[in-house]
Amino acid sequence: MASDRPRTPTRISGQWPALALAIAVHVAFVGVLVFSLRWQNRKPEPVTALLYAPPPKAAVVEATAPTPPSEAKPQPKPEPVPEPKPEPKPEPIVAPTPPKVEHRVEKPDLRAAAIAEKAKKDEDERRKREQAARDKKDREKKEAIEREVDKKKRDEQQRVVEARERQKGEADALRAQAEREQSVRARQQASEAEAAARTRAEADYIRRIQTKVKGNVTLPPDIVGNPEAIFDVLQLPTGEIIDAALRKSSGSRAYDDAVARAIAKSSPLPRPERPDLFQRTLTLKFRPQD
Repeated sequence: MASDRPRTPTRISGQWPALALAIAVHVAFVGVLVFSLRWQNRKPEPVTALLYAPPPKAAVVEATAPTPPSEAKPQPKPEPVPEPKPEPKPEPIVAPTPPKVEHRVEKPDLRAAAIAEKAKKDEDERRKREQAARDKKDREKKEAIEREVDKKKRDEQQRVVEARERQKGEADALRAQAEREQSVRARQQASEAEAAARTRAEADYIRRIQTKVKGNVTLPPDIVGNPEAIFDVLQLPTGEIIDAALRKSSGSRAYDDAVARAIAKSSPLPRPERPDLFQRTLTLKFRPQD
């Protein structure tokens, strides 16, 4: 016989996904909470989780088993089926706001800041001094190189100038030497020409005197050969004879006396064409056959 107790409504299988979804939401909430606690320095952000409520349960109507014909009973009056009460909607689960993490603001240590600032300034000054020293060293090195290059250029220019001056001096010296030699040669030639002219003039002057004297010589008849008689004649600038002395006898007294008389007779003697050729003392040579 069928039991008269009402049967418990069978649960719908859709409740299991809702339960799994609720568990996942709680797990996500715990993860977010842990993650927000780890990042305390960041401003917490609210987390909103959307939960879906399970569908309402459908009303279950119990079916009455048919009564066998042998055991038929008077059918009771059907009880009115109570209307299913609407289940209250579950409230959405909102993730709790993570607790605010208070950031403790420590007061800065002014003394340590001052020391750090001073150390920074000292470091900056040290770097500036080192940079200035390096710049100065580089500048001095560059200036030294420039001075060395300028000195080499000046030395090279000086050597070129000295070489040119030396060449010019050598050329001037050679030219001066050539001019001196030419002048010496010219003077020598002039002197030689003057001497030759003087010699010719003196020879002509003596020859004219000898010719005049020879014209007044009367040769003795007994003279033999061509003896030579030499006389030193002293005269005035006018040609007048002051004295005539026998310097070398010809060996013939008659010839020597004839020449002495001819010299005295020839006064005044011929004068030279140039006054500077005048000789106060003349050495005259006479030969009878010349």
